Amino acid sequence: MNDQRLRLDLTALADEVTSVDLRDRTLRTSRRLGIQRAVATSAAALVLIAAAAGTAFAIRPDQSPTPLPADTPSVTATPTPSASPTPTPSTSAGDTPGAPPSGGTGTNTPSVQFGKLFYGPARNPVGENGNLRSWRPGESPVRLMELPHTAAILNVNVSPDGRRVAWSGEDAEDSGDLYIANVDGSNKQKMRSEVDPYCVTPAWSPDGRQLLFRVDLPGGGHGRFGLLDTRSEKRTVRWWRTEPSACHAVWSADGKTIAMTTDVGVTVDAGVVLYGTDGTKKRAIPGFSLDGWHSNDIASLSPDGSRIALLRMKLGEDDGNLARDLRANVVLDTRTGKQVSLPLGGRTLEQVYFQSDGSMVVRVKAGSGYALLLVDEDGRKISETAEPASLKDEQILAVVD
Repeated sequence: MNDQRLRLDLTALADEVTSVDLRDRTLRTSRRLGIQRAVATSAAALVLIAAAAGTAFAIRPDQSPTPLPADTPSVTATPTPSASPTPTPSTSAGDTPGAPPSGGTGTNTPSVQFGKLFYGPARNPVGENGNLRSWRPGESPVRLMELPHTAAILNVNVSPDGRRVAWSGEDAEDSGDLYIANVDGSNKQKMRSEVDPYCVTPAWSPDGRQLLFRVDLPGGGHGRFGLLDTRSEKRTVRWWRTEPSACHAVWSADGKTIAMTTDVGVTVDAGVVLYGTDGTKKRAIPGFSLDGWHSNDIASLSPDGSRIALLRMKLGEDDGNLARDLRANVVLDTRTGKQVSLPLGGRTLEQVYFQSDGSMVVRVKAGSGYALLLVDEDGRKISETAEPASLKDEQILAVVD
C-alpha cells in the first residue's frame, strides 16, 4: 500500500513539473517571438524612414542574416524589370532636329528655359514670298503666315507676346504701307501709308501696343518719327519733336529706352545711340568710330538698356547698306562700349536675343546647323539645344518668354 501511494505521489509530482516547464517554455517562446516581431517591425519602419529620407543602407557581404521566427513565412523577391527607354517621337521630314552639338543634349530638356522662337527667311530669291515660322523646344516647327519678299526679309517684326506681326510693303506699288495682322495672317489691317520700309522698320513697344515708325518726308530729310497706338480706334500717333538720322530701332523690355544706329553709311561718327521714348537723346555707346568700328544693324537690347547685341564691322566694310540684318557678332556694354564675354565654346556667334529677365538666347554655328544656348545675366551657360535642321536657312526674328 505504501509502495502504491509512493508511485502515485511521484507521478503527480512529475506531471506538475512537466506542466510548469511547458508553461515556462511557452512564455519564453512567446516573449522571444514578440521581441523578434517587434525587432522586425522596427526594422521595417526604419527601412521605410530611410527610404523616405533618401538614405541607402549598406549590408556587409560577410554578415549573416538575422534568423526569422519559426512561424514567419519565407518570401522570394522577384526582381523588378528595368524600365525600357521612352521612345523618341518621330518628326516629319525636314523638321528633324540637327545633330547635337558638342557638349549639348541634342534634345529639348526641361533645363531649356526659353519659350517660343519666331523665324523668317534669312535670304529669299528676289520676288519670292516667304513664310514666318515658330518653334518651341520639344515641338516641331509651325508654318505661319506668308509675306511678300520685302517684308519677309527686311522689316517684319513680331510683337513681344508673339500674337501679332507688323510689316511695311505689300509690293513695289505700296512699299510704304504699314500693316499689322495676327501671326497666322488673320485680322490683317492697314494702319498708315508713306512709311519707311527699310531704315526704320516698325518696332513694337514691350507692351505690344505701340509701334515706332518713320514717315518719309517729301524732298528728303531725316523723316518724322512717331509712336502709333495700334489699339486705338483712331490709330493715334504721338510724334517725336526730334528727327534723328538713325535706323533700325529696338526697345528695351522696361519700355524706357530705344536704341538705333546713327549716321549709317558714314565713315566717321557711325555708331549706336540710346533714346528716350519721346526721342530725346540719352547717350551714345562709346568707342565706335574712335576704335575704327561702325554698325548698321542692331539685333536686341537688354531689359534695362545696359547691354546691346549688334553686328559690328570695321569702317569700310559694307558701308551704305541700309537693309536690316539681324545677325550679331558682339554684345556690348552700352555705358562703356566694352565687349561682353559669352560662353560660345569656340563656336561662331550668329544671333543674340535678350529676354525680359536679362538672360540671353544665343545662336551659334554647330556642324551644318545651329545650336541655341541659354545664357544667364551673369554670362553663364544654363542649357544648350540643337535647332531643327529645317530652320538652318532661317533667321530668328523674336524670342517670346
